[in-house]
Amino acid sequence: MAESQARATSLKWNVIDDVSALAASTQRRSVELDNATIDDFQRDGVCYVPGAFTEWIEPLRAGLDRVMNSPDEYAFTSDSAEPGEPGRFFDTYCNWQRVPEYLTFALTSSAAAIAAQCMQSASAQFFHEHSFAKESGTQKATPWHHDLPYYCIDGTQTASVYIALDDTPEETAVRFLAGSHRDGNTYVPRRFRTGSDYDYDDPSMVSAPASEDEAEGEIISRALVAGDAIVFDFRTLHGTTPAPVADRRRAFSTRWLGDDVRFVKRLGVTSPPLDLDLAPGDRMPESLFPTLWRS
Repeated sequence: MAESQARATSLKWNVIDDVSALAASTQRRSVELDNATIDDFQRDGVCYVPGAFTEWIEPLRAGLDRVMNSPDEYAFTSDSAEPGEPGRFFDTYCNWQRVPEYLTFALTSSAAAIAAQCMQSASAQFFHEHSFAKESGTQKATPWHHDLPYYCIDGTQTASVYIALDDTPEETAVRFLAGSHRDGNTYVPRRFRTGSDYDYDDPSMVSAPASEDEAEGEIISRALVAGDAIVFDFRTLHGTTPAPVADRRRAFSTRWLGDDVRFVKRLGVTSPPLDLDLAPGDRMPESLFPTLWRS
């Protein structure tokens, strides 16, 4: 996730006041996953869908490059490489209403159908997008973390659909701790820039493993071809090693909420930093987070 200072922005992330009508006027592509893929997701908290988004590589690259070239014009942008460190580690989120390619993807792609099947949910509600780029020469590890405590939601039916926008060798690909979505822990969020935990006075959270060597269990990772998708639960621990990135590595993720997901108040700043008149246990409002798949 992005650094906390990147979350303080004067830009309004939701430039469309009510997206429910737009969502109702569009149609999304449907695909049917095989049972083995869904079983992988349910058991390990992560699964792979090779070649799922080949036709979206160029549009999503164009959208991400536009954001990277003019970061001040977009919400929640962050560079996580320290001054003097090689390369660039850029990420940004909640610009799906500002970037036409992102909006078109959310409203018309098969991501909603894929997420719903993996979550074993009758619906898939769109939360937001998150895009990343590590430039050639970058040696910055993505710290071990899981995504749930960064968000103002809770539930067991969640899915990130992560799309590789460049070919990625296994040594620099995202790595996942199999089954960690079922370990019952909520891990303290970590800063991407320093790898340190946020200072949350929350006894319900524990610190994630500091490195892969401390993570007990099977590590799942594989080389990716541009257009391949990884689907993973918000509760699945993941990160990368500091292995040097030989060639540019870009990725685009969409975050999805299933039937049992509800609003929750957390002690720290969440992404997006919402100012909503919601009580814990409320459904996320369709005007901001449209349901894009119903079985």
